[in-house]
Amino acid sequence: MFKRFIRAIKSMFGGLVSSMEDPKLILEQNIRDMNDQIPQMNENIATVKANKLMLEKELKRNEKAIQDLTAKVKSAIQANRDDIAEGYALQLEKAKENFEHTKEQLAFADRAYEKAIKVKKVFMKEKDRKIQEAKEALRASERSEWQAKIADTLEQFEVGGVDQTHDEMITRLNERSAKNEARMEIALDSIDTETMEIEANAEKIRAKSLVEQFKMEMGENSGSINIDEEAPAKEKDSSKTIGNKEKSSS
Repeated sequence: MFKRFIRAIKSMFGGLVSSMEDPKLILEQNIRDMNDQIPQMNENIATVKANKLMLEKELKRNEKAIQDLTAKVKSAIQANRDDIAEGYALQLEKAKENFEHTKEQLAFADRAYEKAIKVKKVFMKEKDRKIQEAKEALRASERSEWQAKIADTLEQFEVGGVDQTHDEMITRLNERSAKNEARMEIALDSIDTETMEIEANAEKIRAKSLVEQFKMEMGENSGSINIDEEAPAKEKDSSKTIGNKEKSSS
């Protein structure tokens, strides 16, 4: 009974959590989490490398100490100071032990550093792959959401009566336009257009006759002006001939 009760509780909360989960938001959070792990990983690798460098320096110090102590032991023996040589010999033995211990630690640190680098490479490769998959899934989700919106719009056209209303309104507008055109044609038919055309032609003929009349009057005026101008000229010529005759007679 207790197991069944626990299973029922799990099913209730599991369903609640499942309904609250948004795959799109979770994928975006996963991408952020993977990117956030890189600085921590770099820090761990830096710590391993720092330990490796410290062990290398310590190993060099131990090696130098061994060389110095060996030289001191030899110098003490040559000086017949065995007591001093014994003290240096004990220090030399301790330095050799430290050297071997540091050498083992350095070998372990080298393997740890190489392993950390390999882990980082594998992690970066896997991270890039998962991020690429997540981005493709997110783009596919966006396309599906857009397609769903289009599908909903098309369904609303049919279900909501948009198609019927659309066609009905277009039919009404076409009928209204046809009625207005028919009214215009009827209005034009009710007007005596032939009489209007005859009157317009008569106006044109009258205007033309007026222009012809103006032309005739302008022609007559120009003829009288020419006659008046010729008369004074003849009088001047006759006066000149008379004066010449009088001069010749004298």
